[in-house]
Amino acid sequence: MKSKIVLAYSGGLDTSVILKWLQTEYNADVIAYAADLGQGAELEEAKAKAKKLGAKKIYIENLKEELLKITSSPCFAVILFMKASIY
Repeated sequence: MKSKIVLAYSGGLDTSVILKWLQTEYNADVIAYAADLGQGAELEEAKAKAKKLGAKKIYIENLKEELLKITSSPCFAVILFMKASIY
């Protein structure tokens, strides 16, 4: 039985190369996972590329609301302010 590996997949060069490498080096079924943070058409391109490269399954999870919760917190605002002040 083949092992299964879940890969955080962006569709970029690095994650595309590692997808094929995992398949080859570990003889594994690779499952691609991407988070939808509002990228739009980029995700469809990533999904098509993962399929073309042989990913067994491709999951895209809508995390826009979670991102909004994190980035709109007062703590996050302070971190952004502090970082901006450094530059």
